[in-house]
Amino acid sequence: MISASTLILFSAASLALLLSPGPNMAFVVSHGAAQGSRAGLAAALGIGLADLIYTALTAAGLAAAIAAWPPAFDLIRYVGAIYLLWLARQTLRQCAKSEPGGTPASQPALRIFVRSAVNSLLNPKAMLFYMVFLPQFVEPARGHVPLQIVILGCLLAAASLIFHALLGVLSASTRKLLNAGAGKLGSRAQAVVFALLALRLALLSKST
Repeated sequence: MISASTLILFSAASLALLLSPGPNMAFVVSHGAAQGSRAGLAAALGIGLADLIYTALTAAGLAAAIAAWPPAFDLIRYVGAIYLLWLARQTLRQCAKSEPGGTPASQPALRIFVRSAVNSLLNPKAMLFYMVFLPQFVEPARGHVPLQIVILGCLLAAASLIFHALLGVLSASTRKLLNAGAGKLGSRAQAVVFALLALRLALLSKST
């Protein structure tokens, strides 16, 4: 259904996009560095789930319908920015509750997984990415366009999961290099990442 040449080109383009720094990469790295590989893997799985959801929305045509209504873009990005600021606040509160000189308590993997998925879904750039990127590799002449989108989307989600999982594990290794009193520093850095991502999201324009 999908030609080999298209799959090769799609794989190369997907790899280039994954290597480009972005909110998902920052989310995984900050959690892996602050709380270890388990947290990094949970964040990677959340992103993978969000990718699958966006694939389904794109195949159903819902993503294009949402993007066609301009206020939807602003609504999603402002809700996303508020959510990230809330995460930054929660991270700082958790850090404040830890013992002096100790490390903040690790968050449950399920909570990180859900937060990661929500964070990715509330990024309007992800919606536009799936709406614009995936259709470029669809071959209408071969038929079954929605199925082609699902196949390509699942391949991208799998590649994204593997990439972010490796990133989460590698970033966790930096945590082991920190001294015993650096746990709070990592959590504060994580809160700063959330705040900066919120600012970036709030300042986005649909044309960028």
